[in-house]
Parts: sequence; C-alpha cells; structure tokens
Amino acid sequence: MSGQWIEQTGIILFTEQYMKCVAFYRDVIGLEILFSKDSLTCFQFGSGYLMVESGGVASQHEKTFAQNAVTLRLNVKDVMQCAELLRQRGAEVKVNEWDWGTTGLLLDPDGNRVELKNHHDGFFAPAP
Repeated sequence: MSGQWIEQTGIILFTEQYMKCVAFYRDVIGLEILFSKDSLTCFQFGSGYLMVESGGVASQHEKTFAQNAVTLRLNVKDVMQCAELLRQRGAEVKVNEWDWGTTGLLLDPDGNRVELKNHHDGFFAPAP
C-alpha cells in the first residue's frame, strides 16, 4: 500500500515544561499556532504539524537518544543566518561543520534536540 492514503503528517511532542516549550516553539523558533486546547498546542510545521502536549519528562541537559530517540530537523536556507537569528531570540545554538554539510543544534526547554540543516547542501541528492 502506498502512502497516498495519508492526508497529513504530524509529530506529537510530550513535554513536562509545557508553557515554556510552547513559548520556545512560538517565540524562538517562530512556528505559527494552529490551535490550543487545555494542555495541548498545535503548530504549523512545514506541511505537517507539531503538537506540543503536557505529560513528558524534562531534562536540564540535552536528552540522550535513549531518553528521546527523535530530533526535530528544520531544513533552512542558511544555518549560520538562522543560528544568529535564534541566538538573538535567546537560544543557544551550536553550529557544526561536517563533510556532508552544516548543522546547528539547539535544545528546547525540556532538553529535546532541535537541529538546523542547510536545505540545499546536497545531502539528500540521489547517488550518481
């Protein structure tokens, strides 16, 4: 069965510091809120959505992959420009240069990984 039956994709992120995470994704990352209900806020996330809900477990440091096996990836035009903008909004961003491209790593208030990546750096180009 092909994926043509899927109407939309989404990610649900369970958080302990719900209000801080909502503020982070709204004010720092700049995502548009689609709707909010009780302890749930849904953001536009590309052509899908990111739903932030209460009920998770926070960490004061970056969560290990065992604690959270998912990284939210944001492909952007220019990692360096985005990193500077996010720093101006109060985020700490660590930029890394790899042989396959440039990334920027930041953490939300619960310690979840959010990663920037140059969209057109060739990483996703088909192999010759």
